[in-house]
Amino acid sequence: MTEKTKKNSIAVVIPCYQVRDHIEGVLDAIPAEVDGIFCVDDACPDKSGDFIEEISKGKKVTVLRHRNNKGVGGAMITGFDAASRAGYDIAVKIDGDGQMDPQLLCKFVDPITSGEADYTKGNRFWDSRSVAEMPKVRLFGNAILGFMTKFSSGYWRVMDPTNGFLAIHLSVFDLLDASKIAPSYFFESDMLFRLNLVRAVVQDIPMQAKYGDEVSNLKIHKILLPFLLGHGKNAFKRFVYNYFLRDFSLASLEFVLGPILICFGSFFGAWHWYLSVVEGQPATSGQVMLAALPMIVGLQLILSALNFDINNEPRVPVHRFIKRSSRDF
Repeated sequence: MTEKTKKNSIAVVIPCYQVRDHIEGVLDAIPAEVDGIFCVDDACPDKSGDFIEEISKGKKVTVLRHRNNKGVGGAMITGFDAASRAGYDIAVKIDGDGQMDPQLLCKFVDPITSGEADYTKGNRFWDSRSVAEMPKVRLFGNAILGFMTKFSSGYWRVMDPTNGFLAIHLSVFDLLDASKIAPSYFFESDMLFRLNLVRAVVQDIPMQAKYGDEVSNLKIHKILLPFLLGHGKNAFKRFVYNYFLRDFSLASLEFVLGPILICFGSFFGAWHWYLSVVEGQPATSGQVMLAALPMIVGLQLILSALNFDINNEPRVPVHRFIKRSSRDF
């Protein structure tokens, strides 16, 4: 069997924390095409791991346990790493609370197996009907976090970045430094940032979320500031790495000169406005132009650089060029 015709093995990773009421239905709905299932008991007080072992005999399920709660990101890193070490090609992350339809799994896997993408993720904003059913607080929070993720990750065409229904080719996961991936609810956004650093191709998959009696542990008002700080840090790292360390282009100069010109024009204009108001020294037309012109040019440079960044999104899947090591196969 050649490499091109070899069937890709698929693993499902499920983070399990207070999902005891829904996990059995999730496991029963997972398609037969899946070769293995990894359930990560993230120090669940309900002992989800023990419960899963009782109900999953003969279902290709492996239970992994954390002694201490590491968050959804920590659970996913544990599951992805275990799936990679076990020799699986693709890992799909599905939540254990029943909000995600496991029957959509093939839609997430197909772009990866066909060589079109390295990473796929759900998009609940594709269909206006799905948006109408979404709780308003989630809709508002996702709109804000969505823009911040686009800016920090470089995937400007990706919508619904906090969506947790995702799939990844494990050869690409192996390229990432798992120890640096955020173990908290920032996991999905941080993954996009780190995928951009290895030039992985990300593709949205239209889906419709289900909202029932499950209780979400994600509180928008609690994570908004940490997310803002995290995105700011990632954006700075990405711009420095992509435009000054790995590559250098006209956009690199624009990202530097644009803010400098805007700051100069702002401070120069503010100083002469102060002199005009407080000391009665009216600004000359030349001083006004010397304040306005740098700000206008600086803004144009920043917009030009951002346009370059938007069109610089990765387009060639990297997993097609990676030959995986044997590891623990």
